[in-house]
Amino acid sequence: MKSWLIIFAVVAVALLAALFIFNNNSNKLTTTEFYNKCGITYDLTADEGFKYNADSAEIAKIVIDVYNLKGYTKEKNGSYKLTYSASFSREETDFKIINSLAAHGVIIDNTDPNSGSLWSSLIMPILTIAIGIVIVIIFIRQMGAGNKSAMDFGRTKAQIMSNVKVKFSDVAGADEEKTELQEIVEFLKNPQKFTQLGAKIPKGVLLVGPPGTGKTLFAKAVAGEASVPFFSISGSDFVEMFVGVGASRVRDLFNTAKKNQPCIVFIDEIDAVGRQRGAGLGGGNDEREQTLNQLLVQMDGFEANEGVIIIAATNRADVLDPALLRPGRFDRQIYVNMPDVRGREAILKVHARNKPLAPDVNFKVLARMTGGFSGADLANLLNEAAILAARENRKFITNVDLYESINKVVMGPQKRSRLMTESDKRQTAYHESGHAILAKLLPDFYPVQEVSIIPRGRAGGYTLARPDNDDNFITKDFLNADLIMTMGGRAAEALVLKKVTSGPSGDITQATRIARAMVTEYGMSEKIGPVSYGNNGEIFVGRDYQQREPYSEDTAKIIDNEIRDIINSAYEKALSLLTENRQRLDTMARLLIERETIYGEEVDMVMEGKTLEEILEYIEHKESANPLEKAMKKEAEETNNATQNGVDETSGQK
Repeated sequence: MKSWLIIFAVVAVALLAALFIFNNNSNKLTTTEFYNKCGITYDLTADEGFKYNADSAEIAKIVIDVYNLKGYTKEKNGSYKLTYSASFSREETDFKIINSLAAHGVIIDNTDPNSGSLWSSLIMPILTIAIGIVIVIIFIRQMGAGNKSAMDFGRTKAQIMSNVKVKFSDVAGADEEKTELQEIVEFLKNPQKFTQLGAKIPKGVLLVGPPGTGKTLFAKAVAGEASVPFFSISGSDFVEMFVGVGASRVRDLFNTAKKNQPCIVFIDEIDAVGRQRGAGLGGGNDEREQTLNQLLVQMDGFEANEGVIIIAATNRADVLDPALLRPGRFDRQIYVNMPDVRGREAILKVHARNKPLAPDVNFKVLARMTGGFSGADLANLLNEAAILAARENRKFITNVDLYESINKVVMGPQKRSRLMTESDKRQTAYHESGHAILAKLLPDFYPVQEVSIIPRGRAGGYTLARPDNDDNFITKDFLNADLIMTMGGRAAEALVLKKVTSGPSGDITQATRIARAMVTEYGMSEKIGPVSYGNNGEIFVGRDYQQREPYSEDTAKIIDNEIRDIINSAYEKALSLLTENRQRLDTMARLLIERETIYGEEVDMVMEGKTLEEILEYIEHKESANPLEKAMKKEAEETNNATQNGVDETSGQK
């Protein structure tokens, strides 16, 4: 069939090309222009309405081919050459002109419509019809083949994972979670060990946790360790715009799994198909609910799926349907939390296996500095450090690269090229100094590690204060200290610059969030008492739509007033502390303007009352002992000078 179509296409193209060449060998004219070349001019005063002028005649021979006129000029050797062509309407006037031309000696060849020359004018219509017929035939055949594709539309898109190189040894920082999944793999490899004690294989395991904690990585480790078929599919692969497709794919997935049992089926982002039923904003039938119903039946219905284990992952377990979470469907719910300090250290070691590190790199210190980082954040941290080291043409990843990568992951890359006026730099220096000094004065807050007025991401400057340990509980004293430190930037600007700007807008937003949580969620308000008025979990429109607040308007006013009072109290406290420590505030601001970035040691020296000259002398001595820091400082100064030169040049042009 394909070879026949190729031959037909080649012949059709050749015929079209020949016909095109044949029709374009002559100069195509209008009928009037053609008659003018024959010596005919229209004259209404004449009896026939036209006259013949032999002097202007170029055409010596005319061939009438049905509805076409072909004009030939006579060469010197007596031959005729096709030169002009035009359409022939075959009206009475046309025949009078032809007869007149014949009377004046023009050779007229009137081709018989029934002769073979008729085919030359019919080639195009016949060829067009033939091509149309072939296109229809091809379309019908494709539709026939499409029936098979349409039948495949309801089949599962699950892929059998093979050659997965991830093992449990590649997963770190979650030993308990790893043990739970290792039991599943052991159950499949040696079921007699469990069945002889009356244990049944779990039907489903649900991995729950924040993004980046390694849920999908655990599934890949199971695929790499298990010696049974492993099917992987995303929750969004079930639902389509066509009714019934999702349920059909669920049935096909489990039918395929039953044929390959014992096996494991992994459904990533199951919340895409497993959300609570009846949570749609519109009425009518919901295709997703049909898919979920079919999934519930297949996981624990009348038919037994003893050899099929379902592993699913989600970061929104709160939106899943309760019927999906019950034992018998997902017997185990494994919560994959953020790693603690020991877990972060283990994760850093795993991701640093193929990276050359400097001898002084200490994973314990890095683990303490990366509180709140997920496994994905830590992997990204080491990757960014490797990129920074390569950018500087270093053969090893140093602590400087790692520390810079931490800041880059948290706040974004440095933007040294951003133009800052002297007034903006002074304002930013006092703003960040206010944060840093209050953080040092408040005993319940984290230690300050770094202060900078170099823009990062969307921030004009930053103050980094990180905990030494991972605290599971937050005290009221710490939250109050956090509020005071957060309002320190605005207090410093008001104290020194005597004006309020839009700079502290992010601080105000954060302070409002903390104060609202203290009042409505943590029960830390004396006026409200230990009552929760906060939202239960994250927002889910399908569940929270048209849901009223669980308190009256009077209570809402009390909550608003309490939030305002807490924030105002923190601001007044920040203003009071900075007023008492005005000399330290000025010293740190001048130091930031001079150095742009200072670290914990320099901050401690400011709090000890050291002068600016003493601190600068200490920094110079430290940099002379560390050539790498000195080189980085020189590079920063060159970048800053280039930027400043650009400002001066622009100002000169203005």
